[in-house]
Amino acid sequence: MSQKEPSVAERISALVEEQALTKEDLLNSLRQIMEIRALENNIANLLSKNVLKGASHLYAGQEATAVGAVSALRDDDFVTSTHRGHGHAHAHGDKVAHTPEAKQEHYNKMMAEVLGKATGYCKGKGGSMHIADVSHGNLGATGIVGGNIPVAVGAALAQKLQGTDRVVLCFFGDGASNTGNFHEALNMASLWDLPVIFVAENNLYAMSVPWSKASKLPSIAQRACAYGIPGETVDGMNALEVRRAVSRAVERARRGEGPTLIEAQTYRWYGHSHSDPRAYRTREEEAEWRKRDPITVMKDAMQLLGWLDDKEFEQLDEAVQAKLAKAMEFATNSPEPSPDELCTDVYAPSRWTDADIAAERALRERVRSDPNMRQISYAQALQEAMREEMLRDKNVFIMGEDVGLYGGAYGATRDLYKEFGEWRVLDTPISEATIGGAAVGAAMAGMRPVAEIMYVDFTPLAMDQIANQGAKNRYMFGGKTTVPMVIRTEGGAGRAIAAHHSQSLESLWTHFPGIYVVMPSTPYDAKGLLKAAIRDDNPVMFIEHKMLYKEKGPVPEEDYIIPLGVADIKRPGKDITLVTYSRMVLRALEAAEILAGEGIDVEVIDLRSLKPLDLDTIINSVKKTGRLVGVTEAYENTSFINEIMAQVNDHAFDYLDAPMVRVAAANVPVPRAEVLEDLAIPNVGRILEACRKVVS
Repeated sequence: MSQKEPSVAERISALVEEQALTKEDLLNSLRQIMEIRALENNIANLLSKNVLKGASHLYAGQEATAVGAVSALRDDDFVTSTHRGHGHAHAHGDKVAHTPEAKQEHYNKMMAEVLGKATGYCKGKGGSMHIADVSHGNLGATGIVGGNIPVAVGAALAQKLQGTDRVVLCFFGDGASNTGNFHEALNMASLWDLPVIFVAENNLYAMSVPWSKASKLPSIAQRACAYGIPGETVDGMNALEVRRAVSRAVERARRGEGPTLIEAQTYRWYGHSHSDPRAYRTREEEAEWRKRDPITVMKDAMQLLGWLDDKEFEQLDEAVQAKLAKAMEFATNSPEPSPDELCTDVYAPSRWTDADIAAERALRERVRSDPNMRQISYAQALQEAMREEMLRDKNVFIMGEDVGLYGGAYGATRDLYKEFGEWRVLDTPISEATIGGAAVGAAMAGMRPVAEIMYVDFTPLAMDQIANQGAKNRYMFGGKTTVPMVIRTEGGAGRAIAAHHSQSLESLWTHFPGIYVVMPSTPYDAKGLLKAAIRDDNPVMFIEHKMLYKEKGPVPEEDYIIPLGVADIKRPGKDITLVTYSRMVLRALEAAEILAGEGIDVEVIDLRSLKPLDLDTIINSVKKTGRLVGVTEAYENTSFINEIMAQVNDHAFDYLDAPMVRVAAANVPVPRAEVLEDLAIPNVGRILEACRKVVS
């Protein structure tokens, strides 16, 4: 006769013995599961009454996965979460809170954040989909499906570089396992044996699309073999099965053996969101899964062990409801965020003082007046900047495609690879999204990454990670994190390599709050600005021009920085204010010299950094000259020069003696043929024409 299959409760009993768990361990897990359920049911009720606004993606039914997985961690480990993240946030927050009072405070902050109150974890700026507690290792939830997976890889990379044995637990859903982030991130994590445990919560539906229509494979865990890592499928309704699998993965990661992919098969009681009618699911299917309710499973197991009777369970339920009532009272009575909070937390505080600005101004004048100062190339200046910062701060490291032995753009990092080794100068796979996301995670975990993306044309491949995670996390998480990272890239035309390698896409990046954009034109500026960007506590998009790498200029040998947000008047003048940046500074100076022979005195302002923008220097110049010409190599349509003109219109319109004129690239993809490429981008002739126009 075949042996009878053990019940879930019997399997839990065996797991208790195997993991040497106590009654207190199980009671704690049951309590957490019930508290998550109570929170989710309460949110569903608030949504139905229209008391709660916005989107909430409820975790009810899946609680065992979060509770079981987090219970395998130490308090100093990390988690990253998803848009369906209340369960992860509560399991983690409850674990790291060690007194009843601290646990209640955590529950209060959770409820307050969901309601958008000032006392929430993120001051009401993140809300339901973006709860984070970075100071305790919760690196936050994201509203972008799969958006947290590269971030987790970056946090795990930080642990490897810092030499800790901390691990990162990364939650995501079945839908995220079909995104590029999933595949790029697992590949990078496995390649470097990073201490990250990927927990795929397969609740069978990505919104309304069943897993069977999204993948040829029946299991997410089967994908692990493609990356040479262990993959395991577990019952996600059973907290102890999840705990056992995650515990093994954690031990493996702490030993330096790399990541594991765990698929927890689970089910959500509610729809994808409040507006989801669940028409794609049958009542019979839902009823079958309800029989495996995580609360029932854990309760039955404890009763089988003799560790819980009906009265104790009733008392536990009453305590959970009382705790929820206190959290609701706290959240309801909490104030709305002050209007004064609207613009706080977008950027980390500036570290540059007036003294820094004055010192750089004095140094700049010395550089211009000293004929004996050494001359080095733009590429060499960048290399010096990175080397000095890597020597100064062990948390600075470089990562990107082709940055190692071959040295990236013009060999700028080749010597650094030889000097600092492969774990300070990391060659990555071709994975722009995960390069960007790993930089975000590493930065949030204490490192200062300098991530290289070969061409600015490729940065849109990483836009979600850099713009939606890196640039927004500080604000969404209530100012309680910093993301000190630099993305080095090159842009601009001039090498006849056509539209995919020749664009000037800086206006894409100036659009997003939370990220700075820097574009140096000289070796002196390149070195000082890159050093400042590396030291800054904000994400910085550092865009070099491919035609400037061989340009030489004077650069001091001593250590110096150029504070971000300080423009440079490259040539003073009284008749026209010419605002530009990057390679167009050189063309503008050429034009200014020609115009000087015609009696037209042009003041050339090099922005150096587009964000933060030195608007005062521009406005003061326009007040003096009464005329503005803006020059950019970016497309005329929505280029950053248009923003400069709008700002001048707002702040100095009464001082203008003529309409403003812009000189920009043609609104066509950059052509391959040299004759067409030269026509597409600004040249000295077009700048001369614009300047003559504003003085006519």
